[in-house]
Amino acid sequence: MELKNLTYGIVGLGIMGGSFAKSIRENILSQNGSAGKIYACNRSTACLAMVTRDGVADKTFTSDKVSEMLPECDVVFVCLYPHATLDFLKEHRQEFKSGAIVTDISGVKGIFEKELPSILRSDMDFIIGHPMAGGEKEGYANSKAEFFVNHNYILCEQSFNKPENLNLMRSLINAMGFTRITETTCSIHDYKIGFTSQLCHVIASALVESAEDPEITAFGGGSFEDLTRIAMINAPLWTELFISNKEKLCAHIENFQKKMDAFKNAIQTEDSETLKSLLEDTREKRLQMGSIRTVKKE
Repeated sequence: MELKNLTYGIVGLGIMGGSFAKSIRENILSQNGSAGKIYACNRSTACLAMVTRDGVADKTFTSDKVSEMLPECDVVFVCLYPHATLDFLKEHRQEFKSGAIVTDISGVKGIFEKELPSILRSDMDFIIGHPMAGGEKEGYANSKAEFFVNHNYILCEQSFNKPENLNLMRSLINAMGFTRITETTCSIHDYKIGFTSQLCHVIASALVESAEDPEITAFGGGSFEDLTRIAMINAPLWTELFISNKEKLCAHIENFQKKMDAFKNAIQTEDSETLKSLLEDTREKRLQMGSIRTVKKE
């Protein structure tokens, strides 16, 4: 199957769904001789009007008409919250095209590994994926194909995945502009994302919440702004992500609290040697982290 001749379905036209649609349109379906199409489904008709106006989608469907879209799609991106994605798969299980490749964008993976075997039909394939890209603002209006350029995409291969479908997905990911594909397990994904993403959002949110003076940022020089950019958070989504990954995330929080206590004690007791050692160790660790680029399966 050639990417340029496939029919792509996008379920959910938020910032990620919109970006997928725009990227596929610009990078794949703009090729000479392309016979491919993009079908889009969304609850909000305003988004459907925009994706049509922009020339991104060939056909749009409201949520109650998605059963008309799915049988036509070779590849389906379900761009919903994690549990909503699973509910969608259960509700529309019989409507996917035979041989279809379906994928998600969720920030937690353990729940998919647990639930998918009992949901999927044997003649379709679900590839667990996580695009590490996007922006702070929500909605289709803020979607961009450029979000994906030079970014990382995580794939969590399952025993039921067909090799040819995984290869097609890798080709599609590269065609959309992603330059790194990290292949790992769902457990490792949730552990590492719990640290690099979810813990960071917790820390940024706690820092903002700890401010007793709302005008304190008048004295900011950039540090506060850099640390708290991600605190402008989508509360319903991140609540679900935090709770869905609670064991791994809470373990990271507890370890972070121990390190905060170490810094606090060194400062409080004026233990300059311990404090200097902590800061030097921090610098070395951060330099090492910056040089690591994982590209192979862990």
